[in-house]
This record gives sequence, structure tokens and C-alpha cells, in this order.
Amino acid sequence: MSVSKIVPLTNVGLLAGALGRAQARPAGLPGLIAMYGPSGYGKSAAAAFAANLHRAYYVECRDTWSKKAFLLAVLRELSILPARTMSEMIDQIAVQLSTSGRPLIVDDVQYLLDKALANILTDIYNASEGTIVLIGEERVPSSLQRLERLHNRVLEWVPAQPATLDDVRKLAEQSYPGIVFGDDLLADLSKATKGCLRRVAVNLYKVKSEAEAMMVDRVDLAIWGQRGWFTGEAPARRVY
Repeated sequence: MSVSKIVPLTNVGLLAGALGRAQARPAGLPGLIAMYGPSGYGKSAAAAFAANLHRAYYVECRDTWSKKAFLLAVLRELSILPARTMSEMIDQIAVQLSTSGRPLIVDDVQYLLDKALANILTDIYNASEGTIVLIGEERVPSSLQRLERLHNRVLEWVPAQPATLDDVRKLAEQSYPGIVFGDDLLADLSKATKGCLRRVAVNLYKVKSEAEAMMVDRVDLAIWGQRGWFTGEAPARRVY
């Protein structure tokens, strides 16, 4: 995903700024960044923007991964042929991070922390002393707190923020430039979705589809009427 296709929302700026400060940190300071927050807050979009901006390596973890699977995924991202043992793989990763000076972004890191695989991250950091960004759900800080060797290497905590009204407006304008969204409509949508960008995006598409059906290029709250918003709640079962 190119930088130009990512809307510069609040969390995009927060992570890009934190990564820039980590890259410019004085020698001797730790180099881990932890971004955490609820699903749907746009953390992965922020990671994609930061990865492009800082030429970072990017890996998205999976629940089924073992230590070896994680190392192999990182080495694929680094375009390095894996060595035979995991110890050698860690050395390969560390050398590349150290010599290139490029950060490593690990998304959905809770899958590693929940399985007590975090020591492999500590080993990579200790061997490279590079910049590593850990991105995950709300429980990431408490998971890291139980892992002292990793926890005390965090330079900056970045709590993901709910979407602001300005975020909703930017997303609407850049996603559907042919439609004028009323301020009252966007304010109502922002309130209904409680800052969840993923649900904001779903609803904006819904507005766009309805606007096309009505053959209008401007939608405000009065025009939207009683259509309501998708908030994640399943509709009530109809009783006949």
C-alpha cells in the first residue's frame, strides 16, 4: 500500500512521529515502540504508512505461528535465505537490521506475546539494537509488563486513539470525493461508531451507495433520515 493511498489520520501521525523519534534517538536509549488499542482503530493503516515512510520491514503475525514460523516470515520480508537453525536465523535478522538501519514493524504482536514467544523478540533486539515497532490489541501493555526483559526496552508507548470528527471528515472526503457529506451527518456517524474507523468506513460506503441510488451528490442528516448506522450489533430477530 502506497503512502498516497493512506489517509493521514490521527493514529497514522502518532505512529509515524514515534518511529521518527526512535530512529533519531541517542545511542544507549532503547528502541522498542509499542502501539496498542482496540480492533478497528486503524493501527494497521498507521503501520503501513510508517513502513513506507521509514522503509521499515513489516510482518503481520498469525495465531498459528511458532517461533520458527515467525523467524521464517521475517526472513522472507528481509529477502534472506534462512539458515538451518533458529539461532542462526536470529543472527541473520539482527545483522540485517543493524547494517541497514531500517526498522522492523511487527503487527498483531499479541499472538507472540500470548504464547510466550516474546523472548525471540528480545533476542532480535539485543543482537541488533535496532528499532522495532510492536503493534497489537489493548492487552499488549499488560502482556509486556509480564516480560521484564522486553518491557524495559520500550522507548515509547503509543495508545491508538478513536477516530475524531476530523478523521471521519478526511476519510469521507478522500474516499468519495464526488459526494458532499454534511457536517451533521458525519458528527452523527462519529458518535454512533464510537471512533471505530473500520465501522466508519463501512458506513461511508453505505452512504455512497445510497447517494448513488438517490442520484444525489450531497447527503446530510435530513436526507439520510432513519436509515441508521451499522455499529456491529446484529439486527433483532423478527417475530412473525
